[in-house]
Amino acid sequence: MLIRDLMRLKQCTYSDFLKSAEKIATNILASRLLMLEENGLISKLDHPESKAKVLYTLTKKGIDLLPILIEMQLWVDKYYTVPKEQKEIIKAVKKDKAGFIKAQKKVLSDGIKVEH
Repeated sequence: MLIRDLMRLKQCTYSDFLKSAEKIATNILASRLLMLEENGLISKLDHPESKAKVLYTLTKKGIDLLPILIEMQLWVDKYYTVPKEQKEIIKAVKKDKAGFIKAQKKVLSDGIKVEH
């Protein structure tokens, strides 16, 4: 969920994650963010508007999970009903999966400020 949200939004604060539809508990969220950071999938950046907040972003290692998430989306589309906005993405993926992944990786990589 955290990787998915960062791929969609490019950066998130702790409170952004708490607002997600999955309603993750704060202790679980803190633990998962720490684990993802320790494993080099995400990094923390200073928030430009608040010293009390940080922004979480994907690292190159995290962005490299994109093809796996795309395959999961295709599987979900095959067996379940997906929201209309997700259908548009799936349609683009089915049209040119390699091109879609390459373009999305570029968009996500352009936002990286700190690499691990």
